[in-house]
Amino acid sequence: MFCDDKKGEIFNQKKRENEEKTRNDETGAYLIDRDPTYFGPILNFLRHGKLVLDKDMAEEGVLEEAEFYNIGPLIRIIKDRLEEKDYTVAQVPPKHVYRVLQCQEEELTQMVSTMSDGWRFEQLVNIGSYYNYGNEDQTEFLCVVSKELYNSPNGLSSESSHKAKLVDHLPLQSSCSSCSLAGES
Repeated sequence: MFCDDKKGEIFNQKKRENEEKTRNDETGAYLIDRDPTYFGPILNFLRHGKLVLDKDMAEEGVLEEAEFYNIGPLIRIIKDRLEEKDYTVAQVPPKHVYRVLQCQEEELTQMVSTMSDGWRFEQLVNIGSYYNYGNEDQTEFLCVVSKELYNSPNGLSSESSHKAKLVDHLPLQSSCSSCSLAGES
């Protein structure tokens, strides 16, 4: 586009910028000031036609270098790999964490209403007596709740808001006792 008008100011300006960026040494070799870490995979691709990366090598860095050197086939391979990796991560099923809360009948409503974002009611199990002999004897329940956790680069995370994450670390507002059971479903 800019190269069509060789007398134009934009063309001449770009030509001067490119001449300033490329430096030659005493033998006439060009100095290209780029990160050598990512040049190894580029060079090997040009030699063998295959992309081989160490497990700790960032594909995004190699992509930047491939784009700098304008190596079309390598750019397509890396972009395909990145898309495939994103698709694979999205397909990983979430882990389910279960929490079992023990409470009495009068605490049940408050416990369910003060549950944090992301926690879902699963099951209510009556563990107390079916007979009420007086006000002191209240039926006890186990309330099973669950939350989905997703894999992320920093470990497991939920999709709840920042406010909900803060609330998750606080005890429930009732006097229910609780214990956590983690597992996959």
